[in-house]
Amino acid sequence: MSMSPLRLAVICASVREGRFGPTPARWIADQARQRGDVEVDYIDLDDHPLPVRLSQSPSPDVTETLSQVTPRLTNADAFIVVTPEYNHSYPASLKSLIDWHYTQWQAKPVGLVSYGGLAGGLRAAEHLRPVFAELHAVTIREQVSFHMAWEKFDENGSPTEPESVNAAAKTMLDQLVWWGESLREAREKRPYGE
Repeated sequence: MSMSPLRLAVICASVREGRFGPTPARWIADQARQRGDVEVDYIDLDDHPLPVRLSQSPSPDVTETLSQVTPRLTNADAFIVVTPEYNHSYPASLKSLIDWHYTQWQAKPVGLVSYGGLAGGLRAAEHLRPVFAELHAVTIREQVSFHMAWEKFDENGSPTEPESVNAAAKTMLDQLVWWGESLREAREKRPYGE
C-alpha cells in the first residue's frame, strides 16, 4: 500500500541570544529531507515567540502568533524536537509552545534531538518524555544527542564525524516514520479520543 509522505515538523526550540540550536536542527531536517517518505516543515521558535502566561482569551498579538504555528502542528503527523539543555532541563520557549497546544500532539510520535555540554542535553530530553506522555504523544526510544555540541559541527554546520551521527539519525527516523505511519493510519480509521 502506497502512502503519502509523512508530514514531519522539526522544531528548533532554542531562542537564546547567540544560540547554537539552528545548527543541529537544520542538520536533522536535512537528514529527514533525504528520505522519500517524509515531508519536512521546519519550525523555529525564535520566529514565533509565545508568552509563558497562558490565556483562554489571548491578545491579538498572541492570536496572530498562534495562527502561524497551531495549524502547522495540527497538520504534522510526527515531530522532531531539537532542544538544548538549560539548567538540567529544556527551555521555556519549548514549554510555552507545548502548553499553548494540546490536541495537536495527541496520538503522534515525537523524536528527540538534544545537545549541550558533557550531558549532551539528555536530561532535557528525559524531562520531555513525561510531558509528552501527558499530552498523549508517543516519544520514540531512539534519539540523537550531541555532547559538547559546538565541537561536533564544522563552520558549515556539518557534523565533524558524520558516519556515527548520520547512522543514529537514520535509526531514529526509521522508528519515527514507523510510528508516524502507524498512528496516522489509526487516527484515520478511528479519530483519537472517540
